[in-house]
Formats: sequence, C-alpha cells, structure tokens
Amino acid sequence: MLDTPPIVHRYQLIAELSGQMLKLAQANDWDSVISLSRQYCDAVEMLKPLTHLDSGDRAARKTLLTQILDDDARIRNLAAPEMARLGAMLGAMKRHQSVLEAYCNTQPASR
Repeated sequence: MLDTPPIVHRYQLIAELSGQMLKLAQANDWDSVISLSRQYCDAVEMLKPLTHLDSGDRAARKTLLTQILDDDARIRNLAAPEMARLGAMLGAMKRHQSVLEAYCNTQPASR
C-alpha cells in the first residue's frame, strides 16, 4: 500500500472539513460552521508550503477540489437566506435607532 503524499493528505483533510461544515449548515448550526471554518482556513494555509505533485497526485487533488468546491457552493446556498434574514434584522435595528435618535433630539432641553 502506498503512503498518501502530504499535499493529498491535506486536501483530504480540507474535504472532510468542508463535508462536516455542509452537514452543520444543513442542520442550521451556523455557530458550529463558523467554528469549524477556522480549522478549515488553517488547513488551507498549511497547503502553501506543499507544492510537489506527480500526475497521480494531481488526479486525486482534482477529485478532492471538486468535492470541496461543491460543498462550498452548497454551504453558500444554505447561508444566503440566513444572511438575508440577518441583513433585514440589522436594517430594522438601524431604522429603530434612527427613529429613537430623531425623537430624543426633538425634545426641548430642560433648564
């Protein structure tokens, strides 16, 4: 049995993390998605010093990259409604704050 090259192993780890993040996103567990995304980013950063790939490694990397990108697209699709909801909530809070500031500024100053 051949040993997995370090760069392919790193891509496997990233693919596992993206798969876990997708499952968490499907469960609407966004706090855990964010927490796991830190590990994901760390794993991606560790790819930078690893550069050597032979043709077999390239094929494995291509398969893993396809899976990672598919997971990423599905997570983004799941996150879009949540981001819209949060954006609407922030907009409502800002309007509420503006109304409060307008009313507070129109009251006569006490002497």
